[in-house]
Amino acid sequence: MKRRDFLKQCSAATSGLVLMNAFPSWIQAAIREENSRTYQSLFKIFTNPENQYRPFVRWWWNGDKIEKTELARELRILKKAGIGGVEINPISFPLRTDDMGKPSVDWLSDEWIELLRFALEEAKSLDMTCDLLVGTGFPMGGDFLEKEECSQIVVIAVKKIKGPLKTEFSLFDLYKEADPAITNPYSGRTMEMLEVKLVPDPLNHMDEVINLSDQIESGIIKVSIPKGDYAVYGLVKIERFMNVIQGAPGGMGPVLNHYNTAAVNKYLNRMSDTIQQKTGPLSPNIRSFFIDSLETEGANWNRDMMSEFEKRRGYDLYPYLPFVLFKIGSMGNTTGINIQYPVKMGKEFKQMTDRMRYDFELTKAEIFEERFVHTFAQWCRDNRIKSRAQAYGRGYFPLEGSFEIDIPECETWLKYGIGEDISEEKFTQYPWHLGRGNTMINKLVSSAAHLKDKKLISSEELTNTDMVFNETLEIFKIAGDQSIISGVTHPVFHGFNYSPPEAAFPGWITYGGYLNEKNTMWPYFKHYADYRARLSAVLQHSTMFADIALLAPFADQWSEYGAQNEPFPTLVSPAYQALIWESVHQNGNACDYISERVINGSEIKKGFLNYGNRKYHTLFLIEVHSLDPDTARKLHEFISNGGRIFCIEALPDCSTGWKDYQKRDQEVQDWITKMQAFSDRFILLKKPASDFMGWYKTIQEKYDITPYVKIQEPKTFVTQVRYQADGTELFLFNNSSSKHSAVLDFVFDKSIIKNKQAWLWDAITGKRFRLEPIMGRLKINLGPADSKLIVFDRHKKGDTWKENPLSGNDVKELSGKWDLEFRHYDGTVKHEELSRLADLKELPGYTHFAGTVMYRNTFQITDTSKADYLNLGIVFGICEVRINGIEAGSQWFGRRIYPVSGMIREGINEIEIKVVTVMGNYMKNLKDNVVAQYWTNQKRKDQPLQSMGLVGPVTVY
Repeated sequence: MKRRDFLKQCSAATSGLVLMNAFPSWIQAAIREENSRTYQSLFKIFTNPENQYRPFVRWWWNGDKIEKTELARELRILKKAGIGGVEINPISFPLRTDDMGKPSVDWLSDEWIELLRFALEEAKSLDMTCDLLVGTGFPMGGDFLEKEECSQIVVIAVKKIKGPLKTEFSLFDLYKEADPAITNPYSGRTMEMLEVKLVPDPLNHMDEVINLSDQIESGIIKVSIPKGDYAVYGLVKIERFMNVIQGAPGGMGPVLNHYNTAAVNKYLNRMSDTIQQKTGPLSPNIRSFFIDSLETEGANWNRDMMSEFEKRRGYDLYPYLPFVLFKIGSMGNTTGINIQYPVKMGKEFKQMTDRMRYDFELTKAEIFEERFVHTFAQWCRDNRIKSRAQAYGRGYFPLEGSFEIDIPECETWLKYGIGEDISEEKFTQYPWHLGRGNTMINKLVSSAAHLKDKKLISSEELTNTDMVFNETLEIFKIAGDQSIISGVTHPVFHGFNYSPPEAAFPGWITYGGYLNEKNTMWPYFKHYADYRARLSAVLQHSTMFADIALLAPFADQWSEYGAQNEPFPTLVSPAYQALIWESVHQNGNACDYISERVINGSEIKKGFLNYGNRKYHTLFLIEVHSLDPDTARKLHEFISNGGRIFCIEALPDCSTGWKDYQKRDQEVQDWITKMQAFSDRFILLKKPASDFMGWYKTIQEKYDITPYVKIQEPKTFVTQVRYQADGTELFLFNNSSSKHSAVLDFVFDKSIIKNKQAWLWDAITGKRFRLEPIMGRLKINLGPADSKLIVFDRHKKGDTWKENPLSGNDVKELSGKWDLEFRHYDGTVKHEELSRLADLKELPGYTHFAGTVMYRNTFQITDTSKADYLNLGIVFGICEVRINGIEAGSQWFGRRIYPVSGMIREGINEIEIKVVTVMGNYMKNLKDNVVAQYWTNQKRKDQPLQSMGLVGPVTVY
């Protein structure tokens, strides 16, 4: 049933016997939206967001050691912290952890279903939304699967030999060599040798290959090697090769075969039927079924893979398959690309196998889309539940993988480097994109959502394996703001562990992160939750603007390197790819990624490439060599009708795939030649040696690419995104530096802001303030970790924005002795006196402190008119201020400046500053706590000591 039909039925029901509040909040809001698109103003949605817009959490049911009383307690903890919903995620019990003898409840057992029903009812009573993971752990699977229903992989084993030599190999030798070094192999995997070949090194032609497969049955491969370099190739099929990663009881076992429609249907229906036979329909108490990480470790096979390939691509791949495959390593990543694991190949032979590799990747992606993605989406529709998926990884098309998913999901991580100064060189050397929280895939997934007019784009957010116990609300904000800029409109925090209060400290932690009521920062978490809720609410009611499109060279990448394990590819090709879209946004434009399928499905009108509601006047091809001839023809139509294409570093010069490639290459080249006649609109650009942001700015100016907001002095750490809603223009600017400030001096395009009032909507407080641009020009100071939502609408009345100044003319520094009270996490309390404020990690005796520090002092003021602001200077932690017993408020990121007019009196004033620190330094020192040591002191998790406390200087002005 279509969403609108479903909502209409729900809406009709509310006018009859069914009461509106019988539905979860997300259904109620959707019904209101369906009945009246303007039922409340955008600002009202922003200032007081409903629960459905609040951040959700991934709720790990650790080992499914769950009980009703604890489920109810944790839901209330989350509700109090500002969380609007949970993704119920059954997962294995964490290692190094005492389970206190609590039994596991098997997934899909009667007891588990009753606990699920209870959790859903409790959440509904709290007006919280629930999503449900498909299966347990990731990817889905289980011991109940038949052999043919389990994932399969075909891999190569290569043994290099120098002749002349007579030797022999056992099949065991080749099996051992072929066995992929994946993360979680299944103990019951079986191997079958499909072919054995003797191959010269280098290889120039298939006629040079000697087939030894007739010896397979004997179990021993005997070979006489002529003089020279050779290799024995084994082609091995492994069935049930992978085990579910972190599966819970009842959902452990081999991974599902995603290329098998019947197996996928059987798995999904087994889950929904088993649950709903006991509970009745899960809709609407479950908003979405969720598919987590597609870490299928390189699965590439089904019994009809080769026949499907020949049907789709028009030739038989099987004889060439050993030379198309790469060796498989950890997480299914391809290895041996740059270390010559296979034999060297002549130029023509390599060209042939590269094209065949593209055809194989394309075929796998098509089958995966048809048999898994479509089947999953249809199953969700059949159950009247939304589909939500991390639709990326080696099986998906990078863009189209999200097209059929109701709630496409991205991935944003916490790691050291976020907020720091990161050079382009370091950024491009690190496929995870050092310095960014948003991963490679976010811009692709959000672009796909925009192309299909979807506004709800979720993200697995705050995923953390490097900074556990050192998470701060400020780093949450910096990474989260980067996530928003990349296109995310709703975070799902990763994650909240089911952990009984009596569990040994620090509790049950399954996968990094410490979102827990025992965390020092937890009492303040709602500040961040409120901030994200307001932005999510307004962005989900708006449409991200983009009129520039990017085409990445995925066909070339698939040909040469194979599809990558997104969101963390083995390599990025080209390495600077993400710097292009970032530079576009840093300079006041906006863009989407598109694909060849999108181009071919577009209409060309008046110089625009139109796909659905999206339209682009400019297209950047990022080192694209290979195109389908139909795409080249469509691009020529675009150019001919007034569009513009910039080709970075290369002009397309060949077609994709192997069959009839010479004829198809010529077609592509002919279209490119025709496009070159439009020299003002088909332009070859050289990439810069450095400074992509400045490079794009020169392109803007030279080719008259008009930004909708002209930023006078762009900064690499300052970027923006634009949204539109019912005549309202919204611009979100963010500073991703934890150290640097920036004075934003920008001019908005007059056609956009004509007859509209400028406002600053403060997502921290939910208030709005008038701005007074002069001829569309504004100047705003953007502090470290700061963000500003600037809105142009027709609302007129309101308070004027007054910026907190960094300093003043009459600055008084608070000197003298500071009395410090250390309220340690372990319950102890100590008092110290300091003559000078300092970083606590540098103070002997307090390096491993965690908890709350109270800083107390007095200062004298003779003229209160000169004491409007208090600036705490440098603060490492969350801070609260009281002056003369009056609360001045709490601050948790960036500059710590307080307006204090009316709080300060003439004469002696008393000040108390409360600073809450992170826990990491303390955890590093708990040598007998296995969990604490694992996350803070061992191997790559050996975390640096963190700065803590009030460093100052503290000034009044």
